[in-house]
Amino acid sequence: MARETDERGVGDERDERGERRAPSAVPDPAALAPAWREVVATARRSTRDGLVVGTSGNVSARVGDTVLVTPSGVPYDALGPRDMVAVDLDGRVRVGHLRPTSELPLHLAIYRATDARAIVHTHAVHATAVSTLVTELPAVHYMAGALGGPVRVAPYALYGSDELARHVLAALRDRTGCLLRNHGTVVYADTLRRAYEHTAQLEWMCQVWLAAAAVPGRAPALLTAAQLDEATDRLRGYGQPPGPAGAPPA
Repeated sequence: MARETDERGVGDERDERGERRAPSAVPDPAALAPAWREVVATARRSTRDGLVVGTSGNVSARVGDTVLVTPSGVPYDALGPRDMVAVDLDGRVRVGHLRPTSELPLHLAIYRATDARAIVHTHAVHATAVSTLVTELPAVHYMAGALGGPVRVAPYALYGSDELARHVLAALRDRTGCLLRNHGTVVYADTLRRAYEHTAQLEWMCQVWLAAAAVPGRAPALLTAAQLDEATDRLRGYGQPPGPAGAPPA
């Protein structure tokens, strides 16, 4: 799912020819309501599962050229239908009265550069700890293949900055998830459910590596590049085939 990132500026409001884009049409909040409910539910789950504390982290989903995103500084359990925040790909608020997350440049950069339809950003404890120790999560488990390969660590930059967004795009090259130095995680996918599941898997892999690396006098066994590639290929066909849940393949 990952693809090469583009070279447009994170806050650029011009198209590929350098011409300023016309304001997008105001989307219909009713049409966006199901996606907004899923954004809020995912944000609340990240708190319940301990991947974020308070209002840290953020969640977004793309519907056409509209991005639904959690607002800045609002407890997730306080969000309701009237708190919907929707922006266009230039970051202009199209629906809502609340200020979007401070990490909006990061979300928009990913949507512009990839085929992402959902993004989950967390401050998960073990992943953040690993981000302070290495430049790439060691290959302790084949589930790294679900994110496209070894998980890189994006260099530190101030949260909410265009610099951070650029670092993350580089770390996401041919990947769908990365760690942020002294900060947390970013994972994107084609659905919020998949983005969240892969976020949880990334946090679990970080916990496994920290636990194994902490054993005195021992070093964790790591997968070779060939072993990880083999697992990555196998993971592409993991799960049920397309069609009704539980239905046998035709």
